Amino acid sequence: GPNVAHVMHVIGDVEGRDCIIVDDMVDTAGTLTQGAQALVDHGAKNVQACCVHAVLSGPAIARIDASPLERLYVTDSIEMTEQRFSPKIRVLGVAHVFAETIR
Repeated sequence: GPNVAHVMHVIGDVEGRDCIIVDDMVDTAGTLTQGAQALVDHGAKNVQACCVHAVLSGPAIARIDASPLERLYVTDSIEMTEQRFSPKIRVLGVAHVFAETIR
């Protein structure tokens, strides 16, 4: 069904490496956190992630906080409210990118 994640395989050797997961959008964070756990299970030294649109609905924050993710970098394309706060999340502003494009 919708918003159901299944991590099938880790491709490549991640043992002892720093890993970065790149995604366009994080909604419930199921795929993201399962992917991070799979990388750690395969020996990754640490896992960080980045995404453009941080929807962060439902159990997303709890999943991120409980996951082995060291950090999640997101843009402010969607406003980050207090309810969607986690010490693992860093928000990067994109207004300057839009301003430069419009100019």
